[in-house]
Order: sequence, then C-alpha cells, then structure tokens
Amino acid sequence: MTTPGQMIKQAQELQAKMATMQEKLAEIEITGSSAGGMCQMTLNGKGEVRRIKIDPSLVTPADVEVLEDLIVAAHNDAKGKLAGEMRDKMSELTGGLQLPPGLPLPF
Repeated sequence: MTTPGQMIKQAQELQAKMATMQEKLAEIEITGSSAGGMCQMTLNGKGEVRRIKIDPSLVTPADVEVLEDLIVAAHNDAKGKLAGEMRDKMSELTGGLQLPPGLPLPF
C-alpha cells in the first residue's frame, strides 16, 4: 500500500519530470504547410512563430487573400502537429496514464 508520503514524493518526481519535459518541448520546432508545401510556417514548442516560407509564385497582388488564407492554413497545420507532439510526450512521461482534460500541469 502506498503511504501519503510516498504519494507526495511521486508527485514531486512527476513535477520535476514535467518541468524538464516542458523545457525540452520549448526547444522543438514543428513545421506546418499548405498549398502542397508552397506556404510553410514553423512554430516552436511554445506555439510561437519562428519562420514563414512562401514560394515566390504565390506572391501576386491579385492573390493577396489567397496568400492570407494559405498562411492561416499553414499555421493551423503546424499548431495541430505541435499539439499531437505534446500529447505524445505527455503520454510518454505519464506512462500512458490518462489525466483529466484541463488538469494544469505541472501541479
């Protein structure tokens, strides 16, 4: 049987592992794309935009709205990939333990 002291120690160890994982996640970069890769956006693990690459053939004054839509689509693609990566890393850390949605981590 697990004692309250052991449970606290385990929670502290998990908190330390979470802090380390968050530091590592902040360093990763994920690239999303649209228009078959002609518009790309790279986000870091904090969700901050690091780079945008746009194929020159997309830059025409008549197609500004299309370009704006492609940038939004590339951002959403990158953000979705980042969320998946974070879910995978969290699952590795918690050993597959399903935590309640919205649980603020680290504790």
